[in-house]
Amino acid sequence: MSKFSDETELGMGTRGVLAGRPGEWTGTPGHPGAVVNPAVWRASTHLYPDMDALRAHAANQDGKFYYGRRGGPTQWALAEALTQLEPGAAGTVLYPSGVAAIAGVLLTVLRPGDVLLMTDNAYEPSRVMGRGLLRDFGIDTRWFDPTDIASFEAACCERTRAVLLESPGSLTLEVQDVPALAAAAKARGLVTVLDNTWASPLGFAGLAHGADITVMSLTKHVSGHSDCMMGCASAGEDWYRKLRLRAQGMGNVVSPDDASLMLRGLRTMKLRLEAETGSALAIASWLVGRAEVARVLCPMLPGSPGHELWLRDFTGGCGLFSFVLKGGTSEARDALIDALDLFGIGYSWGGFESLATPVDPASIRTASPWPLPGMDAADRFGVRLSIGLEDTADLIADLGRALTLWSVHGDVA
Repeated sequence: MSKFSDETELGMGTRGVLAGRPGEWTGTPGHPGAVVNPAVWRASTHLYPDMDALRAHAANQDGKFYYGRRGGPTQWALAEALTQLEPGAAGTVLYPSGVAAIAGVLLTVLRPGDVLLMTDNAYEPSRVMGRGLLRDFGIDTRWFDPTDIASFEAACCERTRAVLLESPGSLTLEVQDVPALAAAAKARGLVTVLDNTWASPLGFAGLAHGADITVMSLTKHVSGHSDCMMGCASAGEDWYRKLRLRAQGMGNVVSPDDASLMLRGLRTMKLRLEAETGSALAIASWLVGRAEVARVLCPMLPGSPGHELWLRDFTGGCGLFSFVLKGGTSEARDALIDALDLFGIGYSWGGFESLATPVDPASIRTASPWPLPGMDAADRFGVRLSIGLEDTADLIADLGRALTLWSVHGDVA
């Protein structure tokens, strides 16, 4: 679709429009015209005109029909588009969900007897995987403080094979020094896996900053509409080939209809991220001035923990951040969330609608404290906000009313 010789020189917005739209998937053979979007190819069985054609396609090649489980033009277009957005990637593997992507990657990288180091602020399903699925396969998981490289180094042993990073963490938003951690991992021969869902490649180039494999829940920003689920993993040539074969061996496949929805969301992702980031930063700045708030956990905010690393390494943000209430109880915090009108109560983020959920990390911390250093022990109960596309002033007014009730009553009646 593009006449540019090197599309990597184009801006992310332009690449998001052009990526995954080659003529063979948007054109009609024998006709001069083309459509904007790749068609939705629904097929389990691919037919061949004769045995010579079948044998010619027997090789396991990208972009070649074989059987529906290996995908078709709709899935290939999405994978190609995601690859073009990730500097340094040779290919992208699609999975039915973000958790499936994490599992698929870790079961590719790790073997029985290996040790995985996992950042202590990781997505809770990743932690559950470390205590359950990986343990069942004879793999040990150890946690380390996300902001302390010494903690990472102390957790290493001769059986350590890989490290799972997440920056920022999706609950408490610590920013990790990914280049430094990746370099330390590489020096020990470890594989660095980065859950890059918060920023996406538009905000943080994971492979370019040292990760070997980047994982993303497409359910969030890429979909953008809270109506489909999917995950992906992108990597250089060697790891991409291994991920692809393992995913095929596990029977992973995504629906072409869902791939089409993801492609549609991808085209507007940059605009949505910019709008959500701007609104989130305005709301976070407003929350800093509220007497009811002990700490705002938003790395985009000047003065917030991790802000200097965010400025150094990131080119964008998103609408997800948290804040901690000054004192109070879990029940009062939950009542505050109930009092919000414009924020839905539900997991996930990155959709067009704003969401609020409780943050209670104390029970899932292993190697780092909660409350965070510098916080009062009574300031334990947090709220995570996913800022959508509503007017910023309306969201601030909604939060202000709920916080005022919480402050006056110590509860929200």
